[in-house]
Amino acid sequence: MRMRTRKLVGTIVMLVFIGFYVLFAMAAAEGTITRAPKLLQTVFYIVLGLVWILPLLPLIRWMGKPDKT
Repeated sequence: MRMRTRKLVGTIVMLVFIGFYVLFAMAAAEGTITRAPKLLQTVFYIVLGLVWILPLLPLIRWMGKPDKT
């Protein structure tokens, strides 16, 4: 698969994943964290804001692979 095609497929997969992740993060934040102390809420939101990248790292690496010659 050419790099251009990989980037297109990867972008679509990333957008779908982030859409579902946002729904999950909103549900988790609304359901559990609203009654917690402010410091715990801050840590929770920082973790939720950064953890989405971990499952996408292999996809990003795959998208950046050079074409075979």
